Amino acid sequence: MKPILLTLLLFLCGTMLQAQTISGRLTDEKGAPLAYANVALLRATDSGALAGAMTGTDGRFSIKAPGAGTYRLRYTAIGYLDHVGAPRELSADADLGSFTLKADARQLQEVTVQSLRPAIEQKADRLVVNVDGTAMAAGNTAYAVLARTPGVLIDAEGNIQLNGRSGVTVMIDGRPSFLSARDLRSMLEAMPAENLKNIEIITNPSAKYEAEGTSGILNLNLKRQTLQGMNGSVYMGYNTNFYNSGWSTGATLNYKKGGWSFFINTDFMRRVGGRNATFTRVFRGTAGTTYFDQEAVADHYNEGPPTVRLGSDWQLNGRHSIGFTGYFNQNTLRQQFVTRTVMGPAPDRPALVIDARNYLMNVWQGMTGNVHYLFKIDSAGSTLSADVDLARIRNRGDADFNNYYDSVGTGKPVQTDFLYQNSPNGYNIISGRVDAVAAFGDGRRFETGLRASDVLSDNDARFYFNNSGLVADPARTNHFRYKENIFAAYVNWAMPLSKRLSLQAGLRAEHTVSRGTQLTTGQVTNRSYTDLFPSIFLQQKVTENYGVTLSYGRRLQRPNYGNLNPFRLYRDPYTWFEGNPYLRPQYAHSFALTQSIKKTYLLTLSYLYTKDIMSELPRIVPDSAYTIYYTGNVNSEREAGLTAVIPVKLRRWWDVQNTLTVLADRIEFNDKGVRQVNQNVFVMLQSNHTLQLPRGIRMELNGRYVGPGLTGLYQMEPYVRLDAAIRKSFSKAKLDLSVNMNDVFNSHRLRFNTNIDGNINNFNQMLRFRSVNVTLRYNFSKGARVDDQQRRRNVEELGRAGGG
Repeated sequence: MKPILLTLLLFLCGTMLQAQTISGRLTDEKGAPLAYANVALLRATDSGALAGAMTGTDGRFSIKAPGAGTYRLRYTAIGYLDHVGAPRELSADADLGSFTLKADARQLQEVTVQSLRPAIEQKADRLVVNVDGTAMAAGNTAYAVLARTPGVLIDAEGNIQLNGRSGVTVMIDGRPSFLSARDLRSMLEAMPAENLKNIEIITNPSAKYEAEGTSGILNLNLKRQTLQGMNGSVYMGYNTNFYNSGWSTGATLNYKKGGWSFFINTDFMRRVGGRNATFTRVFRGTAGTTYFDQEAVADHYNEGPPTVRLGSDWQLNGRHSIGFTGYFNQNTLRQQFVTRTVMGPAPDRPALVIDARNYLMNVWQGMTGNVHYLFKIDSAGSTLSADVDLARIRNRGDADFNNYYDSVGTGKPVQTDFLYQNSPNGYNIISGRVDAVAAFGDGRRFETGLRASDVLSDNDARFYFNNSGLVADPARTNHFRYKENIFAAYVNWAMPLSKRLSLQAGLRAEHTVSRGTQLTTGQVTNRSYTDLFPSIFLQQKVTENYGVTLSYGRRLQRPNYGNLNPFRLYRDPYTWFEGNPYLRPQYAHSFALTQSIKKTYLLTLSYLYTKDIMSELPRIVPDSAYTIYYTGNVNSEREAGLTAVIPVKLRRWWDVQNTLTVLADRIEFNDKGVRQVNQNVFVMLQSNHTLQLPRGIRMELNGRYVGPGLTGLYQMEPYVRLDAAIRKSFSKAKLDLSVNMNDVFNSHRLRFNTNIDGNINNFNQMLRFRSVNVTLRYNFSKGARVDDQQRRRNVEELGRAGGG
């Protein structure tokens, strides 16, 4: 690896050998250094920007010109008048000395007009959903805010879909989480949404990103300290779902002085949840038909010691910086799950009634850390960076299953069956990467990088009979260990083909080595495979108000660690979940044509072909009422879609962001002589309203309609949902009061059904999404730069709202 990195460095540095360096220093009218001002290098002929830099704390800057020629310099800084210098002939390095910027009296006056920041912003290759400062974020978890992100759907088991498609990768600050859906949910449910800056939706990522995620990437960016001085907040909140109630409290502290910054967040909470559900199944066998009707009620709450997130960055000089972040999270989930199951040859002829009272407790603990380094090679944007990530996840589950059997009309006494399960499991993860960028002044850009990861998953499930003391049940006890290594390399090249046409093409190679070991039986499953993932983007600026982007990418989705475990997980006496050690990755080819109209409206036409798609499948045990659910590979899936982003400004104080998704889906399934084709046209409409009302009150409304859709072989029924939130600031924005209500009309139900060869499964679940959160937050700050940045933020938001 060292020779590769050395060659890479020589290449990057070699591209700059012919460049000339322009340096200088900016001051204010008192002669003090002017930090964080922007300096742009312009062509003298048309004032086109070629390169840029920011002044350091000493006011100095350094810019590399692409070669000898005539240039101008433009200086800009918040609170100061812009200045564009006279043309200057450059044939060698030049130090321009000091230059004084004059203060702008208009900007120095504090702007107090409150205005709206766009809730959703479209960038070149992604949709950005702003979370920071919204009323919806207050009192909610990161998981709850993710669930209402445009295009995102989350099922009852916590699996995430994007635009109706499964196979989504969730990243945090641009780094893969490596967690299962269940563990990722545990982490995000313990993270307050107010820790989020924004959520990026990348439906067709470039070769720079992990190939994992056939439907795309959701990247959660957390807040980082960018202001000079000290600021922070403390908060407390109350939440209820009208069955149970909880609370939350925490504090944030940020500090920055010169090139050093530090932050720490701590949060402590008790979250409540639950579900009311009905399950109906029909089994057809040689001995006749059996009807299975079940009603279930579950209550749970999450609580734990304070979660802590901290980090620091050091700007060693104008070119080198290092930093670290750390995160500790622990929460305890306690759940009571009560069910009544009625079985018989007909819906009105019960033969057996089973009452079950299940008690579960999960203690989840996660520790993650990151160390990063950045070298800014030049002012044109050439960089070399390195990251190392470590994670240690531990999850200990204890469960009691108490079952009471009543054979109706036989006179037999009620039988009991008591079971106990203890299932410690965990992950050890280490990942490292090196990325390099060579930026050329004419718009050309070359990117390359290497990555390696090592994941070890250990799941030890121990089952016991508990009728008269604990007796081990070897048939249900299982110890599974899974190890996975991924090695990746990529190259990416971007260049203008003309003034209006640009190209970006990339290729990523990933080599995967995995080993699954069932220690209980000695079964070992080894795999090793290498894949190539090309990507290409062609962007045409037809006119100033109309642009088109054509993109293609190949991606994959690897199986969840738990789905590879050949073990039956107990749900109730007649329901099991079973792993599949032979589960294969699914591969997808994704095509998209995106049109940008007036730099405001977006229309995307897409096509996705997925091979060996992974889907949950029910398997009926012949001549019995037992159902085993497992994840298998369905033959293929074809999806043609349309996505439209339509922002509307109804009033200066009322912004609306509408997102429409239409998806025509076809899934083919062949298994043991049974062929089934599921087809559907899926429609999802989401409308986000942001209103700035009198007296400084901010209101947000989020409504969505989700039409009938497909989840593997399951048909999903439609639902509607409305969320609402208001926020009011007091004491010159030092005190914020937020009230939000999720699922106002209690209309969000998850209903699925499937019919495979006459065997029917219907599920109807109400997950108690309706809840109310009340949060009171006190903000504090100290430092001149904080006031300066506050003025800047107000000016920017006023401009976005069309004022000022």
